Amino acid sequence: VGEVLRIMQKLAEEGKTMVGGTHEMGFARNVSNHVIFLHQGKIEEQGHPNEVLANPQSPRLQQFLKGSLK
Repeated sequence: VGEVLRIMQKLAEEGKTMVGGTHEMGFARNVSNHVIFLHQGKIEEQGHPNEVLANPQSPRLQQFLKGSLK
C-alpha cells in the first residue's frame, strides 16, 4: 500500500489526473484537489479536501472522520 501511495503522490506532483478510492484521509487531503464522499454508491459530500474534511456536513462523514483522522 505504501508504494502505491508514493507512486500516486509522485504522479500528483507531476500534475497528472487520477481517480482513486481511499480510506486514507490524510493522503486524500495531500494529493487531491477535489474529494467525493460516497455512501451506498451515492454522493453525500464533495468539494475541496480542506473544506470537506475540515467541516463535514453529513453525519456519516463526521462519524467516518472521527474514526480515521487522528
